[in-house]
Amino acid sequence: MRIDSGRKLYSMKELFMIVYDGMRTVSYVSKAKRSKVIGDELIERIMLAVTEVNGCMICSYAHTKMALEAGLSNAEIQNMLSGVMTDIPSEEVQAIMFAQHYADSRGKPSKETWGRIVKSYGLSKSHGILGAIRMIMIGNAYGIPWSSFVNRFRGKPDKRSSLLYEVEVIILGSIIIPFAFVHSLIATLLRFKVIRFTN
Repeated sequence: MRIDSGRKLYSMKELFMIVYDGMRTVSYVSKAKRSKVIGDELIERIMLAVTEVNGCMICSYAHTKMALEAGLSNAEIQNMLSGVMTDIPSEEVQAIMFAQHYADSRGKPSKETWGRIVKSYGLSKSHGILGAIRMIMIGNAYGIPWSSFVNRFRGKPDKRSSLLYEVEVIILGSIIIPFAFVHSLIATLLRFKVIRFTN
């Protein structure tokens, strides 16, 4: 996992957009699961792939347990958290690579990669994949400062973080949630585009 790798942490503006994006698409995951176009194993592979990119220790711990419960082997989980993707079923490789690209691009994938996902999986499954990615992005964006804050008092601070950043996200991060919810609700009602792309 890329802990202390120098990856820049999310700004408050980015945190707001991560929560906003997640709220726009959270229903896609449950809809895709109900219609059986996406299963727990793929969802957990997505969660692990995004967590590996973002380097969130607390999410890594939580989703290791959930991935085991979903049926992934311990070896596959450890490989994914190390960035090794050799155990992924061939039909899921594109979804996992897109999840990594989405996290690497900080929520602004290229239009071409999204187009390939929709072409490969269809819109319903692609939306489920996008919703799962965005759910774990919220978890990572909040989980990194929380685990950094706790580890700071255990003598293991995250070199990417500072006490000020951790407190800012813990306090202001909770305040932005209702604003992001209202923003996402308005955007949904006005049928704004559900995904932004890199320029």
